Amino acid sequence: MKDVTLRQLRFLSEAARTGSLAGAALSMHVTAPAVGQQLRLLEREVGLPLLERGRGGQEVTEAGALVLATARRIEAEIRACSDQLGALRRGESGHVALGAVSTAKYFAPRLLAAFQREHPGVRLALVVGNRAEIVDRLESFEIDLAVMGRAPSRLDVLQEVLADHPYVVVAPPDHPLVGRPRLSFDQVAREPFLLREPGSSTRAHADDLFATVGMRPTVVMEIASNETIKQAVMAGLGIAVISEHTVGAELRDGRLAVLRVAQFPVMQQWLAVRMAQRAVGPASSALWDFLVAEAGDLIPQV
Repeated sequence: MKDVTLRQLRFLSEAARTGSLAGAALSMHVTAPAVGQQLRLLEREVGLPLLERGRGGQEVTEAGALVLATARRIEAEIRACSDQLGALRRGESGHVALGAVSTAKYFAPRLLAAFQREHPGVRLALVVGNRAEIVDRLESFEIDLAVMGRAPSRLDVLQEVLADHPYVVVAPPDHPLVGRPRLSFDQVAREPFLLREPGSSTRAHADDLFATVGMRPTVVMEIASNETIKQAVMAGLGIAVISEHTVGAELRDGRLAVLRVAQFPVMQQWLAVRMAQRAVGPASSALWDFLVAEAGDLIPQV
């Protein structure tokens, strides 16, 4: 692929994004025949088809997906280089995208606000999703770094501990187990449970706990939102294993109660994670250093 050009890779990216050569031509301000000619040259260089007609228009083949992933990494490296050059020309500047698992959204804005006060020239983006979504965005270089509770084992990443991350079992305040001293988890495991969706860190922790006692939970509902789980628990639909960082307000005003369960709170850790092989621009490096140094004081203690 020694003769592949950056322009050809961008044509492929736009054709995949828009689903058509015409859409790629419009976004790249060229003609559709020009896009087609460059993509044919790219396919000749690769030796395999890169696009094929699908239901929604042009879709990437398996070979196309490999080339597209490479193109995204190249674009990420170019952006990092641009940030570094800008920092040399104008002092600290640049753009950094922070990913946060949905449980971390309760404090991630506070971290970014504190960082912004010290680095007003840096443009920030916050991307929130469940763990699987954030891992995918790390791998595709859509975000620069992430705050999460479990580092992805399948990726080559760097990680730093930021703060403790406790998990508790919550119930409505009138639940018969509230106030009972030192319940065993196998007692609690017989209750109807509300669980986060597969792919979330909270669900992974809950699954691990049930596995330790050799029981399968009675799952009333799987819910892809901490807020909805809290409302469902308050409504009396069941109990839940949840991050204590998500329920501080509800515990203070008595809308939820923590059950006194042996082994709880389960203490995990909040981590800063980034891809090991990614070039790090000055803005990303500054945010990483800030999180490692300051997040422990900014993440609420519960």
